[in-house]
Amino acid sequence: MEAAPRVSFGVVADIQYADEEDGCDFWGRRRRYYRHSLRLLRAAVEAWAAEQPPLAFVVQLGDCIDGVNARRGAAEGALERVLAALRRLPVPVHHAWGNHELYNFCRDRLASSGLNSRPAPAPAAGPPAGPPGDCHAYHFSPAPRLRFVLLDGYDLSVLGRDPASPSHRESLRRLRDRNPNENLNSPAGLKEPQFVEFNGGFSQTQLDWFDEVLKFSDENQEKVVAMGHLPIHPDASDKVCLAWNYEDALSVIHSHQCVVCFLAGHLHDGGYCLDSHGVHHLTLEGIIETPPESNAFGTIYVYDDKMVLKGRGRISDRVMYF
Repeated sequence: MEAAPRVSFGVVADIQYADEEDGCDFWGRRRRYYRHSLRLLRAAVEAWAAEQPPLAFVVQLGDCIDGVNARRGAAEGALERVLAALRRLPVPVHHAWGNHELYNFCRDRLASSGLNSRPAPAPAAGPPAGPPGDCHAYHFSPAPRLRFVLLDGYDLSVLGRDPASPSHRESLRRLRDRNPNENLNSPAGLKEPQFVEFNGGFSQTQLDWFDEVLKFSDENQEKVVAMGHLPIHPDASDKVCLAWNYEDALSVIHSHQCVVCFLAGHLHDGGYCLDSHGVHHLTLEGIIETPPESNAFGTIYVYDDKMVLKGRGRISDRVMYF
């Protein structure tokens, strides 16, 4: 008989709720089920809450409400409905910040909202809880020799920051250096098509902190699951929906032995690859483009030698050995 999992947790991505009739994606080609997304989230919460043994936590991989809320002045109400659904869970929820959070709120507002899921610093020795400044990145350990690291893929971004701030100016310079298009959301003709406004990147400060966390995990024989809104491997995404400097994040991961998986959202069709260093890259299908009769969420069970994804609806089951 197989041993019980060391820990289990729920995963969901790209809810993008709005109290709106169905609409389309940025390109006008894909249907988005704005109102139904909240109903699908509530069904996911009901399923997670019924799991035995109970889950340890849930990961919400970003874009929990849609940018259309900002245009209607409905962002606060939409966020409260999503958070109210998630509060029915008896376990913590860890929130990544995506582009749609930043269409609706500035970073200061997110930091004071229910989407700031950074736990209180642990008293035990170890790497810093997170990078300095307003970067929404942190790590936590739900079980011995197991660590999760949440990264902030919009640490470098023109979204959610004061246009007069040095960070915004530097991010805009990086973006314009690689994207000469009048519409900065267009990847047309780009050699590096990930350099669009709806993506972002990792600052060197965040990457240095990430490296420090992974060094600690190597030294303590920990397995690490890293996660964030933006995919960081082209084979687990299309060529557009990637972090600007995804190669820098991969370089940090590949310089260590501890990382077994990277979880992401952003690309609503999902994706998966096992990279050249044996790291699994799992991109979750988004709820927002999931028909009302289906769903898109999952539970991941972590064992000593593998992670087992039990998917619901559009998300397939998967076993990821390490």
